[in-house]
Amino acid sequence: MHVSRYILGVKDKLIIAIDGPVGSGKSTVARRVAEMLGYAHLDSGAMYRAVGLKALRDGVPLDSPERLAELAGAARIDLVPREGKLHVLLDGEDVTEQIRAPEVSHAASVVAVVPGVRHPMVAEQRRAGKQGGVVMEGRDIGSVVFPHADLKIFLDASPEVRASRRQRELEEKGEPQEFAKVLDEVHQRDRRDREREMSPLVRAADAVTVDNTAMDAEETARVIVLLAKEKAKAAVG
Repeated sequence: MHVSRYILGVKDKLIIAIDGPVGSGKSTVARRVAEMLGYAHLDSGAMYRAVGLKALRDGVPLDSPERLAELAGAARIDLVPREGKLHVLLDGEDVTEQIRAPEVSHAASVVAVVPGVRHPMVAEQRRAGKQGGVVMEGRDIGSVVFPHADLKIFLDASPEVRASRRQRELEEKGEPQEFAKVLDEVHQRDRRDREREMSPLVRAADAVTVDNTAMDAEETARVIVLLAKEKAKAAVG
């Protein structure tokens, strides 16, 4: 597998890890934090979604770890910032929108726990962010990928608010769903993420919990930027 690293940061800048459950706003918030700090943004989940999409397209069974690992090893995943947005290219094709489809989200949650897929991706994520100046998001960035990140954030919100955000996102894509169904899917995803054997969703012991149930993405980003500036100031002495 190849993941291009257009996003290497500056060595003297922080590594910021943002983890949290589905619907907590990680992608939007992380992107905004990166913009405000002049950092690079890396969405680790996009990598697994790209592999999930490729598996669906190529007809690779999601219950075949060996074939999934082989598929991931052959994939080329490019994370390219364009016009303030991180675009995901799979084998040269821009799949930024396609990887957000519900069936791809499910596939991603399956491939993300396959050791043969996860290990090389984690290695790529570490290489991409090791110089700092990066905001990385996912479900195990602070606990597994960068356990020594300078600032760890656990972003959370009530299940109802997270489901409402997800429902609104689907409506904007022309895929409306009933709130009860979306809420049930959020609960199911939470259960899968927290109970999975490999790299489950957990709050790192030294992470700062930011509950954005009553905050929008901009307000949430400002809180995290303030924490980052305080952390940087403390590091300088």
